[in-house]
Amino acid sequence: MAENFAQLSETIQKHLRQIIKTSGLPENEESLELLARGWLEKERAFDEQVLERNMEIVESVSRDEEQGFLLMTYSGSLLTFGPLQETGRRAEYTSIGLRQDVPETAEADEAVLREDINLDQVVMFETGPVKQSSPVFKIAMAPEQMDAEEQMDLLSDVTQVLTEDFVEVNRTMVSEPRGGEGLAGDDSADDA
Repeated sequence: MAENFAQLSETIQKHLRQIIKTSGLPENEESLELLARGWLEKERAFDEQVLERNMEIVESVSRDEEQGFLLMTYSGSLLTFGPLQETGRRAEYTSIGLRQDVPETAEADEAVLREDINLDQVVMFETGPVKQSSPVFKIAMAPEQMDAEEQMDLLSDVTQVLTEDFVEVNRTMVSEPRGGEGLAGDDSADDA
């Protein structure tokens, strides 16, 4: 029965086991499988948007990188970073998971990263929409040939599309029948 959960790396499995504690879902194998299926659907949506928008997947980003970029965390949240400006960069945190212990969205116009961003590590801010994120699963860079305004338009559009997709995945998960009843939960935050 746990075919979706088995497809995930051990690291993601461990993270989902932590998320379930604050999700409002029963702490059982059926809920873990449900979270895993939703997580895989979110990963597919992210990959499709990156490919469709000619974005480049990278393993790390310098805190001083001039280009804008988007990342997906282990929790399935999104962090959108605009191009670097003199006073920092626009950063938006969008939590579209099932955890109830973090904000749904947060943004900062002059965010400053504390350190470089690397896969499998948390994002730390000196100033930003949140203090830190869950570990980074994927990073996608805006195309180099775009100017700053085009990058922001692209990143905003991709974030909006993914947010809608992720919320729909969550809606399906929490309303799926289980022995005649829907699951308790909401579309609120998942990592901060």
